[in-house]
Amino acid sequence: MNNKILKISLIAALAGFLFGFDTVVISGAEKKLQLLWQSSDAFHGTVVIGMALFGTVIGAMLGGFPTNKIGRKNTLIWIGVLYSVSAIGSAFANDPITFGIFRFIGGLGVGASTVAAPAYISEIAPAKNRGKLVGLYQFMLVFGILVAFLSNYAFSGIGDNDWRWMVGVEAIPAIIYTLFVLTVPKSPRWLLTKDRVEEATKVLSEISPEVSIADLKAEVENSESTLNKSENIFIKKYRVPLTLAFLIAFFNQFSGINAFLYYAPRIFEAAGLGESTALLSSIGIGVTNLIFTLIGIFLIDKLGRKQLMYFGSIGYIISLSLVACAFIFNWQGLAVPIFLFLFIASHAIGQGAIIWVFISEIFPNHLRGSGQSFGSSVHWVLAWIIPSSIPFLFAWVGPGPVFAFFAFMMVLQLLFVRFMMPETKGVSLEELSKRLSP
Repeated sequence: MNNKILKISLIAALAGFLFGFDTVVISGAEKKLQLLWQSSDAFHGTVVIGMALFGTVIGAMLGGFPTNKIGRKNTLIWIGVLYSVSAIGSAFANDPITFGIFRFIGGLGVGASTVAAPAYISEIAPAKNRGKLVGLYQFMLVFGILVAFLSNYAFSGIGDNDWRWMVGVEAIPAIIYTLFVLTVPKSPRWLLTKDRVEEATKVLSEISPEVSIADLKAEVENSESTLNKSENIFIKKYRVPLTLAFLIAFFNQFSGINAFLYYAPRIFEAAGLGESTALLSSIGIGVTNLIFTLIGIFLIDKLGRKQLMYFGSIGYIISLSLVACAFIFNWQGLAVPIFLFLFIASHAIGQGAIIWVFISEIFPNHLRGSGQSFGSSVHWVLAWIIPSSIPFLFAWVGPGPVFAFFAFMMVLQLLFVRFMMPETKGVSLEELSKRLSP
């Protein structure tokens, strides 16, 4: 693998680390904040938890515009600024509204990162290693989740304001990421779509000297020779990639993954574990997620996207059914953590490793930012609605029926993989564009 491209991909993937850290760090602070501000379940879920998710939805919806207009690299820089401001502001907030506003700003960064980072990496990566390299974004994401769980455990109990340290420490990696991403080049494919051939030639000679600029330019021009530059992803021609992006994002969230990550300590406590044990179990979730994400990234270009989705779907169905039974039949002790570890492993090797790779592959070059934005928006609209509803749903029907519903949705995902999902392993982006948008 080209070392320069690997290094650049790792830097861009650091946006995923901040995504994972920002998403999960609230899990260690959310119960403390609800007690501190005496918030109702509805207000707590909507403002303290939900504002970050609402920001993520907006960031995902609008992220395609700067990604296409000012470029992948410049968008990544602004994402780092948003993360930094959010972390510092959240740490110094003294009321739930101010806290929610700064969490909203961080959410904008999360949503935009799911558009810009995978699009950028997919465009600089060779087809044979594209799955692994875009998968680095997911690896960094779950690494960020693990570090957030460890950080929460380390800061828990150091004082009444331990929550400030939990959410504020994110400023350190956010600032480091912003400085690093200033050093990466612009995407040569994006430059070519803007007719900036001289810049594209210079970048390509630096990161992939073995690739001919003439060949890449011919591929890009050939794939766009029949395109109308004013078209959008919602016309009939792009019905197939649009449907695929919608469904993979839809099923990703109806597995319950974000609902679980946001409320992991609360779920473990509901299963009968003490607060300290619940936090330690959350760290176990982070470790499991990291290990199986590595396995998924290792296998994604060997077995392909569909095969990993089969593994993940079957694992989802088994693990979520067991979790539902554990709550319904009141199985105490370590049953729930073990079943949830299986759930996380299934997610990490399947949907977790696949979603951002797959969405970044299925749209043509000139609409990749818009397509990535659409898929990310579907993902984050549901990631806003579902976790925000969890406190209410757990109080109303209990965890058992909620997890049983998620298990049923994964049966539907298995049918989607079997009958609709194409294999994209080892195929150039331009060739995929021809196949899926003839």
